[in-house]
Amino acid sequence: MPIHVAITRRVRPGREAEFQQALRDFFQASFDHGGVLGATMIVPSPGSDSREFGILRTFADERERDAFYASPLFKSWETRCTPLTESNSWTYQPLHGLEAWFRSPHPPPPKWKMAVATFLGVLPVAMFLSVTLGPWIKDWPFLVRNAVFNAAVVTILSWLVMPVVTRLLRGWLQPRPQSPSPLSTANS
Repeated sequence: MPIHVAITRRVRPGREAEFQQALRDFFQASFDHGGVLGATMIVPSPGSDSREFGILRTFADERERDAFYASPLFKSWETRCTPLTESNSWTYQPLHGLEAWFRSPHPPPPKWKMAVATFLGVLPVAMFLSVTLGPWIKDWPFLVRNAVFNAAVVTILSWLVMPVVTRLLRGWLQPRPQSPSPLSTANS
């Protein structure tokens, strides 16, 4: 079962471009480690004053994850990025199941919200593929037909639909904490 890990790091002011390039280099090198299945860089949105970068990494299993984080390659990365990032500003969070689609520097939304958002992504994809791919594979053996269909659903969801759904529903999935109203602080 693949393992997903989300890490955030806050970069020192003025070092953002250098960190981003160092992270790109590290990503390329990290694919030489056999158990790394994928890596995604999450950068602050343009125009924001955030200096928090996210890294989502997928491993083949727990053993590969642990081997990666104990490797000389990772230790070298830690040495390289330490002067670029604020000390004690990083977080490490293992993601389980659907949480990997809901990447954010904040804790994942409740599972029921993830289920609703996933349903909103799956329904149109499954309907679209039933009409477009379905007729082409309808005569294939049951197992092969379902494997191809489900692989198409997962691929389209992972790289096209769920990033859009989670962006569109961001305010609902991750509501911002409300600041106290001026009246409530005035009465304190």
